[in-house]
Amino acid sequence: MKRTMILLGTMVALALASNAQTAEVDAINDDNVQLEIITADQPEQLTEQETKEREKRLRELQDEAAFAKAANSLRRGYFVMLVDNVQFSNGGFLMTNMDQRSNFILVQNFDGIVQFTPMTNHPGINGLGGWTAKGSVRDKRIKYLDNGDVYMEFHLTSNWINTTITITLFHNSKQAVAYLAGPNIRVYGEILPYRDKEHR
Repeated sequence: MKRTMILLGTMVALALASNAQTAEVDAINDDNVQLEIITADQPEQLTEQETKEREKRLRELQDEAAFAKAANSLRRGYFVMLVDNVQFSNGGFLMTNMDQRSNFILVQNFDGIVQFTPMTNHPGINGLGGWTAKGSVRDKRIKYLDNGDVYMEFHLTSNWINTTITITLFHNSKQAVAYLAGPNIRVYGEILPYRDKEHR
């Protein structure tokens, strides 16, 4: 009896193993299985014209992003205009390639600084060959023009001048032009978001 039970157990085990092997084969050969072989992408071959178009589109996207940041900084009232060109009077003498670190228009909510240092032989009011006007900003207004440019106007009351300043930010660019009515000066540069430590 004992031998019969062992033999019977062995037959059952073989039958189960056979069924398991059959089930495994059936699963592997299942027609519903779908495999996707992933391979590394091959470098895209672009023509010279396609490369130029892609680079152009990339520049456009970068300009759009810079414009959005600059426009938002004007709207929020925390920005700096770094100046590299200054034109005195209407169409008068033009100074170019100026140091943007010392030539700027800075607005921090209701505080403003305008500084120009043309680096002439004359020490100027600020001792650097130019002048620095630090004061309060009021009567700010901003609007979007039909051509996509952003126009801002405000009044600066300072220790040296009281003047209306207008800034035009060009569409899809961070480049801008500003006009100071009091001293009759037109300046060119770029608008960047900026908030100094005292206003954070």
